[in-house]
Amino acid sequence: MNKDNIKKVVLAYSGGLDTSIIIPWLKENYNDCEVIAVAGNVGQADELDGLEEKAIKTGASKLYVLDLTDEYVDDFIIPCVKAGAIYEEYLLGTSHARPCIAKGLVEIALQEGADAIAHGCTGKGNDQVRFELAIKHFAPNMPIIAPWREWNIKSREEEIDYAEAHNVPLKINRETNYSKDKNLWHLSHEGLDLEDTGNEPQYEKPGFLEMGVSPLQAPDVPTYVTLDFEKGIPTALNGDKMSAKNIILKLNELGGANGIGILDIVENRLVGMKCRGVYETPGGTILYKAHSVLESVCLDKLTLHEKQKLAITYAELVYNGQWFTPLREALAAFVDKTQENVTGTVKLKLYKGNMINAGVWSPYTLYSEEIATFGESDYNQADATGFINLYGLPIQIKAMVDGK
Repeated sequence: MNKDNIKKVVLAYSGGLDTSIIIPWLKENYNDCEVIAVAGNVGQADELDGLEEKAIKTGASKLYVLDLTDEYVDDFIIPCVKAGAIYEEYLLGTSHARPCIAKGLVEIALQEGADAIAHGCTGKGNDQVRFELAIKHFAPNMPIIAPWREWNIKSREEEIDYAEAHNVPLKINRETNYSKDKNLWHLSHEGLDLEDTGNEPQYEKPGFLEMGVSPLQAPDVPTYVTLDFEKGIPTALNGDKMSAKNIILKLNELGGANGIGILDIVENRLVGMKCRGVYETPGGTILYKAHSVLESVCLDKLTLHEKQKLAITYAELVYNGQWFTPLREALAAFVDKTQENVTGTVKLKLYKGNMINAGVWSPYTLYSEEIATFGESDYNQADATGFINLYGLPIQIKAMVDGK
């Protein structure tokens, strides 16, 4: 990349520590270039407050705030829910937000005639891959600037030093500087005391959890929720028709209040290292559970088991930044086919971090009480004799050969 050719840069901007100091850094190191900040609104709520003033004050020429919330839910979250895509227990909250944001980022970069796109992802993380693979998909010849792979800053403490030296306003301090990512689906926490895997997360400490409460602090009475699905897509909550986005937002409230969806894991990053994170995904955890319960009665055994195997591949593709790939799209087509009869209603009981099955109904259920009953039925139990003889024939023959 010839720095002399970089006159205008579009920056993926969140207003957090990394992207805040990148604006003055770009101007210092890339010919006092124009920096256009782009924030993708994927439901981070109050984090967008005062963002334009902060971006301009820090040196950006303008700020775009793209409302991506509906697109994020409909085109990225729901396909993963239908697929049952889970990466090592993690419900992909950061993973599927990045390609959505990157898509909007490229649209602005092309519209503005930018010479490069910049992001604040570190060289240790997964997000650099997710952003850059999406950028390569939509703008294969666009130069990408990743300051964390160029500058001499080595830690978040040094980032704060740089911010203070350049009068960059910060909402954090050195004592509470968790690395967080927030959207309408989840909130992640990394760093500080969590870097020691021997430390228990401070769930009961005021301010640590933001989307809900610890199960210890949840009500002593359960909350019941019913979810309606049509072809694998959530369409109603407690009998009220609403968009998938609004269902997730309401489930966040209900799940958060009951201590649902708190996850503490050490995950395997794409770059090879293990990393410890605490995730809050109250509504998403409920949605995954309800969808899985409905599939248990609507999908035949072979389809369900094959889908569960492919869900691992689907999750790995999303986690590894390979959303815009032929394989992910092919798997999505398979998933859509499996969801044709995943229609019905699921009832769950939420209680102190637990989700307890409380009923499932579907016009396409493959469960037959008449056949499965322990009472009298038309099922001929004598048929099992011939089945077992044929099913066990290879074992029987092997034993006879071994006995000779």
